[in-house]
Amino acid sequence: MTGILMMVIAIVVLGGAYLLYGRWLEKKWGIDPKAETPAFEMEDGVDYVPADPGVVFGHQFASIAGAGPINGPIQAAVFGWLPVLLWVLIGGVFFGAVQDFAAMYASVRNKGRTIGYIIEEYIGKMGKRLFLLFCWLFCILVVAAFADVVAGTFNGFLTAADGTKSTIYANGAVATTSLLFILEAVVLGMILRYGRLNKWVNTGIAIVFLISAIAFGLHSPIYVSQGTWHIIVFLYILIASVTPIWALLQPRDYLNSYLLVVMIIAAVLGVFCANPQINLPAFTAFHVDGQSMFPILFVTIACGAVSGFHSLISSGTASKQIKSEKHMLPISFGAMLMESLLAVVALIAVSSFSVGAAAEQGYLTPPQIFAGAIANFLTTIGLPKDTVFALINLAVSAFALTSLDSVARIGRLSFQEFFQESDSESKTGAAHSLLTNKYFATVITLVFAYFLTKAGYASIWPLFGSANQLLSALAFIACAVFLKRTRRAYSMMYIPIFFMIAVTFTALIMKIVQLASGFLNSTSQAPFSDAIQLLFAVLVLALGVCVVIQGIRALFKKEDMQPDSRTQVQQ
Repeated sequence: MTGILMMVIAIVVLGGAYLLYGRWLEKKWGIDPKAETPAFEMEDGVDYVPADPGVVFGHQFASIAGAGPINGPIQAAVFGWLPVLLWVLIGGVFFGAVQDFAAMYASVRNKGRTIGYIIEEYIGKMGKRLFLLFCWLFCILVVAAFADVVAGTFNGFLTAADGTKSTIYANGAVATTSLLFILEAVVLGMILRYGRLNKWVNTGIAIVFLISAIAFGLHSPIYVSQGTWHIIVFLYILIASVTPIWALLQPRDYLNSYLLVVMIIAAVLGVFCANPQINLPAFTAFHVDGQSMFPILFVTIACGAVSGFHSLISSGTASKQIKSEKHMLPISFGAMLMESLLAVVALIAVSSFSVGAAAEQGYLTPPQIFAGAIANFLTTIGLPKDTVFALINLAVSAFALTSLDSVARIGRLSFQEFFQESDSESKTGAAHSLLTNKYFATVITLVFAYFLTKAGYASIWPLFGSANQLLSALAFIACAVFLKRTRRAYSMMYIPIFFMIAVTFTALIMKIVQLASGFLNSTSQAPFSDAIQLLFAVLVLALGVCVVIQGIRALFKKEDMQPDSRTQVQQ
């Protein structure tokens, strides 16, 4: 097997899936291009803001990708490249893309509201409250894991075994460029909102901003320790998650989308130019280093195939920016398939190294392995390795940073919504006002995440992956009930629902047993962080079981359907 052959297989499968399966779903569910979308109906200048489809695609793709499609496949490659490739392609098409499209569609048809609201409307109020609490806990895990990834990418120092420190140029350059991105995004947000310029002029401005930030970053790296970056990153998230979407999130994603798409194109080009050999075995064993391929393969790959986090982006932020229902398929289904393509590139990257070769070249983390491999590929066409390595690292950090403020915003909204009541049951009082205040909700979310971050992403990742996949199962159930109640085809949801339930419940129980054994046998290396993880694992499992039971009951309950009068749906 060669890199080119693997890439061609992925492009054919994913491209064919979009043209055939995606458009079939679009036709079966019914899309009304003339319908007024929530972005216009409920425009408020903060969360509901109509945006160009290119801008929303950039937000969707940059937010859902994060570090997942790079970290997951590289870590899961211990089982061999074949299981990873099969799950990325099968899961990406029939699980991930379907979930993302269904979540966005259900949200747009329900005034741009979140999956939590869909659960309340079609399953029940208690199901919604349990889901919101589950969602809040999950967002804390995501922020903790991705904040550590970003801080590690920005870390400007390498400590040797003898205690001496040296600077890391690539990380310093990435840090400078990322900070400039944030400042430029604010300026670009003003231009996009008030400039009323042609979209090609806006594109030209964004590209100039992008190139200038990269050039300055490569010239003037910043060297700051990882611990300091933890604080800086959390301060940024605090501001970004309460800032109006148009002022930072939209323009920052607009800038990043160019960088991320260029990175993927460059990576694919590198594969075709270098045509690396796949040096890892196709399959190693079902049990590797005490881990079983089921369920570990699936919760580790996560975002590259299916991710519950995507349903939060599709229904929490992107759905509030959709100008026309016809944009939903490319923005949701299409972005997921592009993420699966990125996961395949990550698999080719790690497979290009023979066993142990990546560590020998100094590439220890998944982002470093990915960036190092792509840099190796592109040197075949004469590009400087150090510069390419820095740029790929920049793109990876852009993924993670984009996901961070999006998921922090969703965590804040989930916390607020949990304590909010419907208009007919609204409550007053200092406590209720405090708990529903967006600033308090943001701070309480980030405080928990900050303490959990100290455990490190490698420790958090298995729990994050399990909670992430369980969230996907819950999103599938909610969307299936919505489709059923509105007389739309939903049979394609059955296999994903029950498969994801089996995977996640098994993985969570295994994680709980592992953490509990560490305490009972006094082998825990980090008792405080492990205790928090154990508490989160038990809560996530308990809440997940409760929501699944309520959702399954609603799915199989016989009741009158509620057709959507706006659209004639093909049966």
